[in-house]
Amino acid sequence: MHARDLVTSARAAGVEWPDGQLSPGAPVARLLIPRIGLDEVVLEGVDGDELNAGPGHLPGSALPGAAGNAVISAHRDRHFVRLGELAVGDTLETETRVGRQRWVVTARHVVQRYDRALFQTSSATLTLTTCWPIRYVGPAPERLLLTAKPVVAHGPVAGRVRQG
Repeated sequence: MHARDLVTSARAAGVEWPDGQLSPGAPVARLLIPRIGLDEVVLEGVDGDELNAGPGHLPGSALPGAAGNAVISAHRDRHFVRLGELAVGDTLETETRVGRQRWVVTARHVVQRYDRALFQTSSATLTLTTCWPIRYVGPAPERLLLTAKPVVAHGPVAGRVRQG
């Protein structure tokens, strides 16, 4: 997705833009998608320099694992070349300074280039975006969006703190 499209969509969704919280190009997370062999460092920003180096975190969106919608975008012919192979139910992981989070893909949408596609949430959400179709020559007319929610551990030990 082009930086201008992301910014327009985010502003339409009411995403607040931080003043100097994260420097452009700073590493903010690691994104691992074993099914497609992806293991990349996510950089702050969605401009040309950041997206040429790796997936970019949309400024103003939540950080992966925090409350809100964390938006990560990458070029379809580089880092997200195999993103189209993912389906609802597939899992991925993010790693930040706070820790590691496992996610499950809950929705997959293809939208027109200028459709309002990004949204705010109160709960932790991860949205991965790229231009669509992947093998399209020239400026792509659509965008692929994958939405993921955190996997919550269940069972008798989940949430318990080990006493030393």
